[in-house]
Amino acid sequence: MRRYELMLLFRPDLEDDKLQAAVEKVTRAIVNAGGALTKVSPWGKRRLAYDIKHFREASYFLIHFDIAPSEVRGIERGILITEEILRHLVTVLEERSLGRADDDVVGSEETAPAEREEAEDLTSDELPDEVGDEDEVAAQA
Repeated sequence: MRRYELMLLFRPDLEDDKLQAAVEKVTRAIVNAGGALTKVSPWGKRRLAYDIKHFREASYFLIHFDIAPSEVRGIERGILITEEILRHLVTVLEERSLGRADDDVVGSEETAPAEREEAEDLTSDELPDEVGDEDEVAAQA
């Protein structure tokens, strides 16, 4: 099982009960495919950057769920034939993006206290230059 995030953009002219029914249809498809819902967040209506099917706004929903990777394509197929959904995006959430505090290298327990102090005491003048000498950069351009 992997953790996924699904962003759904619904038609803005849907009534609340039809919007909820469309969201339930998608969440039911996830559960029926063996997935587990983690979070369903309504973001409300937002202005689009460009027109989608002659709409300037969409109702946004964000759904977090865990499911086997082989089942995602089937869920997307169902989303594609749903007329209420203007756009969707499924992304894989990596362990790093789940908000764990131990991913911070400077603040992790794996870093010795002396190394943390050394890293915190560096000023911008003392930081290593990753690009290289400015003359080398100018010569390459």
